[in-house]
Amino acid sequence: MGLAHPTKSVQSLASDPEQPIVSFTDKGEINNVREPLLKGEHHPENYSIRSAILPFLFPAFGGLLYGYDIGATSSATISIESATFSGISWYDLSSVQLGLVTSGSLYGALIGSAVAFKIADWLGRRRELIVSALFYFVGALVTAFAPVYVIMVIGRLLYGVGIGLAMHAAPMYIAETAPSQIRGQLISLKEFFIVFGMLVGYTVGSLLVETVAGWRYMYGVSAPLAVIMGIGMWWLPSSPRWILLCAIQGKGELQGLREKAICCLCQLRGAAIGDSAPRQVDDILSELSQLSEEKEATIGEMLQGKCLKALTIGAGLILFQQITGQPSVLYYAAKIFQDAGFSAAADATRASVFLALLKLIMTGVAVVVVDKLGRRPLLLGGVSGIAISLFLLGSYYTYLGNVPAVAVTALLLYVGCYQLSFGPIGWLMISEIFPLRVRGRGLSISVLVNFGANALVAFAFSPLQVLLGAGTVFFIFGGIAVLSLLFIFFIIPETKGLTLEEIEAKYL
Repeated sequence: MGLAHPTKSVQSLASDPEQPIVSFTDKGEINNVREPLLKGEHHPENYSIRSAILPFLFPAFGGLLYGYDIGATSSATISIESATFSGISWYDLSSVQLGLVTSGSLYGALIGSAVAFKIADWLGRRRELIVSALFYFVGALVTAFAPVYVIMVIGRLLYGVGIGLAMHAAPMYIAETAPSQIRGQLISLKEFFIVFGMLVGYTVGSLLVETVAGWRYMYGVSAPLAVIMGIGMWWLPSSPRWILLCAIQGKGELQGLREKAICCLCQLRGAAIGDSAPRQVDDILSELSQLSEEKEATIGEMLQGKCLKALTIGAGLILFQQITGQPSVLYYAAKIFQDAGFSAAADATRASVFLALLKLIMTGVAVVVVDKLGRRPLLLGGVSGIAISLFLLGSYYTYLGNVPAVAVTALLLYVGCYQLSFGPIGWLMISEIFPLRVRGRGLSISVLVNFGANALVAFAFSPLQVLLGAGTVFFIFGGIAVLSLLFIFFIIPETKGLTLEEIEAKYL
């Protein structure tokens, strides 16, 4: 429909002398006369904690379902291979077949991330999460009721597509709808939900691992959770920032989309917002206009200017998150406990539950302090601990094999420091740093990097261990952790307390 009545729309925006003044050029482009947020006239965002819960909770279910799949699969693979408890005739799977069951959701997530690059901005954050819930639901049911191996793998792939879409859209929706004062806590809390999902998955798996066809129940549990997520996202409003981006890009009549954004913001903030919703929407609209959000970014533009800078920060941080060995360290956790002589922890499932509890506690600490201490201090401190723990693991497997306490200490230090730094803050930064018009594509690239690097590190660890030895591999990861510290120190900005528009104006 386009911007049908620019003069009328501009007059309505400028009717309040305290509002930013917007004007159009002869070509119909939007100009700002004042730049309130960029010039320091920052208006506080009115909100209540109660009204912020549901716009966070239902998107966070996407993370919970991702974490649950990780935890449940560790026990499901044991159940599937059991002649006694699998409940199927095709339980005798080869290592490749079992690997496809384990990693099928990961490959599906790669597909979902690639698809999101093309359709995310067209769908919008809310509808993408609804579609994600649908894939979660169908994937869980297909896997749980699979009559043959091939159908089971298809179910794992479908579930993985849901993961890819959810891990792409959830941080965007939360970032764009959360008040700036608590945005860091809410996005970090999504990581808490991922870890909580892992803990639930490990726990459910340990309870059902000796039940006939227990793996079907393990995967089937995801279906009702996906229904809750889908119904919740159907009920929630669209992201006001996404609506205003559509307005700036001419995908509807400006005044009508402005009124829709105001209505959605009122739904998100509740009664606490009072009569400030129009002002907040006009602030955002003015900033988007000034920041030249009127065109959709091309793939070429993603590799230029501030888009490239945002991609370097976001995708770079996610890459280091994975190539510092996170999948491999957790993969090696059970063996480390066994080497240390902890008989109660020698069982892989119990060790996994213990580590998930530690991850949950440390993620909770990060959630509490991230908007107080800031992103950079947690990253620098946490990644320093990661580097030390990796060098300790390397030393244990090279020089200190008779001191298993070193390995256990290093493992716990790694898990704790990761959940204080890379775990929650990696997802937080990629949801904050991209300009609005490239946020969908930027996050899809970052999520693709995340799952791709995860798969690569998980796949490469065993061959590298055989070729070089575990000690050398951990030393290599430690060296990469040191490089990531330099990357954080020189490249990663502090975004604590800034609105998304201020972040773009200040750092990109």
